[in-house]
Amino acid sequence: MVESAGKGDSLRGKTLYIPRMSEEGSRLFAAVFRSVGINARMTPTSTMETRERAARYLSGEECYPAQITLGNFLRVIGEPDFDPENTGFFMPSAEGPCRFGQYATLFRKIFNEMGMPWVNVISPSSRYGYRELGELDSGFERNAWRALVAADILRQKLMMIRPYEIEKGATDRVADLALTACEEVLAEESLGQSRRLKRLIAVLIEYRDKFRAIPLRTEERPLIGVVGEIFCRLDEYSNGNVIRRVEELGGEVWLSGISEWIAYTRFSRDDLARQMGRGKGLKLVKMKIASAVMDHEAHELYEPYKEDFAGREEPHDLAAFLEPGDPYLPFRGSLGEMTLSVARAIYLQQIGADGVLDISPFTCMNGIISEAVYPRISRDYGDIPIRNLYFDGTETDIDRDLGMFLDLSRAYRRRRLDLASRAGA
Repeated sequence: MVESAGKGDSLRGKTLYIPRMSEEGSRLFAAVFRSVGINARMTPTSTMETRERAARYLSGEECYPAQITLGNFLRVIGEPDFDPENTGFFMPSAEGPCRFGQYATLFRKIFNEMGMPWVNVISPSSRYGYRELGELDSGFERNAWRALVAADILRQKLMMIRPYEIEKGATDRVADLALTACEEVLAEESLGQSRRLKRLIAVLIEYRDKFRAIPLRTEERPLIGVVGEIFCRLDEYSNGNVIRRVEELGGEVWLSGISEWIAYTRFSRDDLARQMGRGKGLKLVKMKIASAVMDHEAHELYEPYKEDFAGREEPHDLAAFLEPGDPYLPFRGSLGEMTLSVARAIYLQQIGADGVLDISPFTCMNGIISEAVYPRISRDYGDIPIRNLYFDGTETDIDRDLGMFLDLSRAYRRRRLDLASRAGA
C-alpha cells in the first residue's frame, strides 16, 4: 500500500508537492497526478533558505538530499495560505541501508512535532518497484513511467545540443516548451491509454524536429558521463550546477536519468522472486507482463530519437547491463545505486565517454563504496578518468578540479581516438 498519514485516504482535490528531482522529471510526474484529479506541483526552487529551515529540525547527521527536500517542504508549510489538511508531500522510500529509506518516517515525525500530524506523506516503496502508485488509478503507473521516460529523453537531447548552440539559451527555451506540451498530454484526465501514448509520441517528434533546427557550431568536446546518487546528480541546486559548469569548461554531459532507477527496482524485484523460487506464481507472471509492457512503451517513446541517440542507446536488458560490473560489485549482493553507478561507468566507457563523474552527497554510502572500486575499473578500461564529487551545501569553487578533470578526459579522448585510428589502418 502507499503509506500516508492524514485525514481521509483520498488525495483527490488536494495539493501534492513533488520534490524537484530534476526539472524535467518533477514537472512531468506532477502532471500525471493531475490526470487523476490531484493538484500536484513541484516544490519551490531551492535557496539558502531551504537549508536554513531544515537545519532547525535536523541534527546535521542526515544526508544532503534530506535537508533539501525537508527544507522545501517546510517552505511550503511556511506560506501564508498553507492548508495542512488539504496538502500532501510525495516522498518515496527504498529498501536497504541507504538513509533515503528513512526520509518519509523522519518527515512524519517532524510534522507531528510541529503539531500537524494530519499532513499527508505519500511514500511508495522500491520493495514493490513503486507499483503501489497503481492504486491511485488503473493507468497511473503506466502514465508515470511514460512521464519519466519522456523526461529522460528531453533531458538527454537538451544536453546533446546545448553545449554547441550558437544562440545562448535557445536549447533551454525549446526544452521548456517541450515539457509544457508533454505536461498537457500527461495531465489530461479524459485520455485513454492508447491515445495518450500516441499524443505523447507526437509531441516528442514535434520537439525533436525543433531541437534539430537549432543552429549549432562544430567543435570537439570530451563526452563526460555523470552517475551517482539520483537526487544530487539531477538537482541543479544540490550539485552547484555542475552540469552547466562542465559545459562552460568545454565538455558535453551524458547524465544518467530517473527511469534507470525505476527499471532497476523492477528488475531487482523480479530477480529476487526468481531466486526465492517464486518464478511460477500468477503474481510474478503479472509483474513480468507489466514489465514487458513498460519496456515496450519505453522503446516506442525512444524510437523517434533513434537516429539522435545512435551509439548512445539506453540498455534494455538490465542483467546484461549489470553483468560487467559484477567483478567489482556483485549486483545480486551489492544492491542499489552503487551497483548502477559501477555498471553505468563501464557502459559509458564502452559507448565512447571520455570521463565519468560520480556526483553524491557528502558521506553517501553509495558514493563511498563506488569510489573504492573506481580505480580498478579505470585501470581495466583503458585508464578512463573517473572522479567522485561530494556535495553538502558548502560553497566551494570546483571549477579548478573540473578543469583538471576535463584535461585528463581530453588526453584520454586523444589516446582512444589514436588507438581506434591505428586499429582501422
